[in-house]
Amino acid sequence: MQWQTIVAPAGVKPPRPLTVRAQSIPARHSFPDHAHAWHQVVYAISGVLAVAVEGQSFVISPEQAVWLPTGLRHRVGSLLGADFRSLWLAEEVGRGLPAEPTVFGVSPLLRALIVEVAAIEGQHDPDGYADRLGRLILDQLRRAPPLAGALPWPRSDALRSLCEALYADPADPRDPAAWGRALGMSERTLARRFEAELGMSLRSWRRRLRLFKAIELMGGGLSVTRTAMELGYGSASAFVYAFRSGIGCSPQAYVRGIHAGALTARTEAAPSPSPEPS
Repeated sequence: MQWQTIVAPAGVKPPRPLTVRAQSIPARHSFPDHAHAWHQVVYAISGVLAVAVEGQSFVISPEQAVWLPTGLRHRVGSLLGADFRSLWLAEEVGRGLPAEPTVFGVSPLLRALIVEVAAIEGQHDPDGYADRLGRLILDQLRRAPPLAGALPWPRSDALRSLCEALYADPADPRDPAAWGRALGMSERTLARRFEAELGMSLRSWRRRLRLFKAIELMGGGLSVTRTAMELGYGSASAFVYAFRSGIGCSPQAYVRGIHAGALTARTEAAPSPSPEPS
């Protein structure tokens, strides 16, 4: 199945100073390369986004977002579909934020704020509630920790087809030699091209893919045992060991942290009742 292009809406107005666009991206759909005269935060509340910018290409989960400074050409899409939330920020409110494209962690509070400000976008706002939310979002963006853990994604068609196949089925048992034959290249050529495009070996990328998918699957409610099976591990204990080695905690502890954080965010981000108009 080929990727399809999403037509951007006409008559888009600059942010004032912050605008949130909510949109569902169907599977294998993407916006064409483009740039904005304002900053952008690329985020999905569910699903996984593919982002290409400045010769880099990677995918991000709902625990991650990408900061794109003004004027940077980029492309955003989704392999399997995503609920996209795009934050546009006027250039003058971006002081203190990175001058380079940056992947950062999204806290439960920041996620809740983005969901809330998207929900009230365009509504009548006599008491300035949206402005207060915007200021909180900016505070959270300035505090957000930059990450190096996004899953890199290739640009060439051959390697992209390999990575898409492994993303759809992380348990695929084919080794580099088998993948080389499938792509019409030697194992050595495949290894060289993979290292050149993604900065790591196919083996290291598959290890990172499994961790990335584990977070996605468990975040969607899948049990540890079921997640281990989906990812192709021989046992749940082997998966737990790999997850602990890569993430620094057990899958069970990670899931407990997600649930506890989500509850905290719902409590902290609950809006105060608006005062009655005088």
